[in-house]
Amino acid sequence: MAKASEAYVRAGEREVRISSPERVIYEATERTPEVTKLMVAEYFTSVEEGLMRALRDRPTALERWTSGVRPGMKLATGPQDRNADAFYQKRVPKGAPDYLESVEITFPSGRTAEEICPTEIAVPVWCAQMGALTFHPWPVRRDDVDHPDELRIDLDPQPGTSFADAVRVAGVARELLADLGMTGFAKTSGNRGIHVYVRIEPRWDFGDVRHAAIAFGRELEKRDDGVTTAWWKEERGERIFVDFNQNTRDRTIASAYSLRPIPGAPVSTPVTWDELATLESPTDLNLFAVPSRLAVDGDPWATIDDVHHSLQPLIDLWEEHPVELNYPPDHPKMPGEPPRVQPSKKVEAHWDAEGNRIPD
Repeated sequence: MAKASEAYVRAGEREVRISSPERVIYEATERTPEVTKLMVAEYFTSVEEGLMRALRDRPTALERWTSGVRPGMKLATGPQDRNADAFYQKRVPKGAPDYLESVEITFPSGRTAEEICPTEIAVPVWCAQMGALTFHPWPVRRDDVDHPDELRIDLDPQPGTSFADAVRVAGVARELLADLGMTGFAKTSGNRGIHVYVRIEPRWDFGDVRHAAIAFGRELEKRDDGVTTAWWKEERGERIFVDFNQNTRDRTIASAYSLRPIPGAPVSTPVTWDELATLESPTDLNLFAVPSRLAVDGDPWATIDDVHHSLQPLIDLWEEHPVELNYPPDHPKMPGEPPRVQPSKKVEAHWDAEGNRIPD
């Protein structure tokens, strides 16, 4: 009996065609069965409430794994990865349906692009048809793409640390936010990390929000010696890194309810603070478990849009110690930025005040 060459998924008021629905995207593991392309599309419809809360009206890049997820496969992160198995789609793909809307965004280079701007659940389902597993929304809305309405605190475990360490630090971060008069909402990264989001008034630009994230990270370092804001990996040690650059223009984090390209189809899952404190295995929050959880308990982020906080308390902290840190390597050199050279290599060359190498 021949396998089906196509299927249709009901997504809101639309029927979205899925070609090769039986294609295996995630192979079976000891704990989970295989996941097909059709199952990925149906998963997105099953978490519509939470997924659209995370994506609606936001310019969104796609992480496309068109051949599925297999051990050893690589995600392209730059021109040097021409033979990678997966890639980021930052522009609207050719052949997009007429109901897919877009918005113009500006990259750090000054170039512009039309990027997908989800407005209905049929859009993520169509993206699944295109091999998308993970959605990377900007922290802005389409009506103002230059002023973020989210502060994103990315707690990234370094070698020698664990998810339990990230949970501890997240608890400290929650206390710090409370002291600043802010409410944070936590989610798993889908792997070992934790993300904490704070809705903010869209009054500050990307530079301001990034500085606020640096100030937050520095305050967190004071409260927990297992935290670092060191940009260079060789300086981080066995600590939880606060990745402040996730608040830089065109740097994004996997959205709530996105799948991650890891065996077992784990999900970047919103959790309550009480649940996070006792969570031992974030990989249990996967494509098979999350839909029923959302249907029964609702979205832990249901109230995230109720209050948008002022960023001023963190801007004030930044201004008390306005020492710039490195930007990502693909970002233009910024005023006051330290030299973009590993600390261990600085002794091998001389650098001027602007971070340019002085010939020997």
